[in-house]
Amino acid sequence: MWNKPQLMMAISELLFVVAGAMLFVAAVVWVARLPLFPLNEVVMTNSLQEVQKNDLEKALSGHLKGNFFSVNLEELRATLEQIPWARRVEVRRQWPGRLIVDMEEHMPMALWGGSAEFLVNSHGELFTATMNQRSKALMPILEGPDNLVQDIFAFYLEAKESLKAIDRAPHRLNISQRLAVKLLLDDGMIVELGRQQPKTQVKKRLERFVEYYPSVLAATRHTPKVVDMRYPNGFVVRTGNAPIN
Repeated sequence: MWNKPQLMMAISELLFVVAGAMLFVAAVVWVARLPLFPLNEVVMTNSLQEVQKNDLEKALSGHLKGNFFSVNLEELRATLEQIPWARRVEVRRQWPGRLIVDMEEHMPMALWGGSAEFLVNSHGELFTATMNQRSKALMPILEGPDNLVQDIFAFYLEAKESLKAIDRAPHRLNISQRLAVKLLLDDGMIVELGRQQPKTQVKKRLERFVEYYPSVLAATRHTPKVVDMRYPNGFVVRTGNAPIN
């Protein structure tokens, strides 16, 4: 190798390039750590309804270490997403000393399981957060197997849309472990829809209920307590007390 000057020259040039690159990286790291690029501002891109200022300050405290270049954005994002009402957070730098935070809040749509411990957001996801009792009392209740929460929420939205035709709304939707569907309407009426079957789908039974709802009311002196739509060619109206569970 020592007798090959061209090879030695190539190796020498390569070593100079590597050394130069290492010096450049070291210089960038050194400059980045200097107190020349302080973080001056954290800006939220959207107005927040549920997340409070003190929640943000508490989450940010201790995580704004370093300067504009050295602050750990991923660590900061993960911390902000631990705020109960925060669903999704994105954090990015904006020159020369600003952090931009884009936070999406959970939009509560229903209570889950009747215990008010969990809420269902607009994406059909479960989350926990503190709500006042008055707001909880106005929310519909969804019940069923936890692994079906998105399917149950999707059916709730379908039922809500269908029931608009008769000026009613679902107050409570219960799906049993055997996947039998039961609705409690806002007027106290219970609608038994039963289980999904190839010949008689639950959605079709609900449509049939909406179709016959005016005639059901006209045929009875009082609003029925229960309308059982589980029959393939008809339905049964009951006037006695019947619990939702």
